[in-house]
Amino acid sequence: VEYFEGSRKSPYMLFNFDVRPEKREIIPAVTHYDGTARIQTVSREDNRILYEILSRFEQRTGVAVLLNTSFNLRGHPIVRTPRDAFATFISSGIDILIMENVVLDKSNLNTEMFRAFKITGGTD
Repeated sequence: VEYFEGSRKSPYMLFNFDVRPEKREIIPAVTHYDGTARIQTVSREDNRILYEILSRFEQRTGVAVLLNTSFNLRGHPIVRTPRDAFATFISSGIDILIMENVVLDKSNLNTEMFRAFKITGGTD
């Protein structure tokens, strides 16, 4: 509610809401050209893990908004398997990958893993 005008529960990203003018500079990547954003609301009851991620992100940054996008590299199809996800993670600017109960931090990975899974292409 703090970032969007007239927002209400929207767990499936079905609605656009006006981004408050004073918040547009804080969340420019989620703000469409017309000043709106398609939002997904998250409650602890609906999605405990995502709620905790969002809460911790807000604690660290002061911003209670995350952006989702397609998970693929430019010129490559969207990720479909864990192997695709790992290869895309290694080949992109993504720092951390979470799949189910596994958390991978790129800074802790062996360089041999990078060579074995690296694919070409830029991120979208």
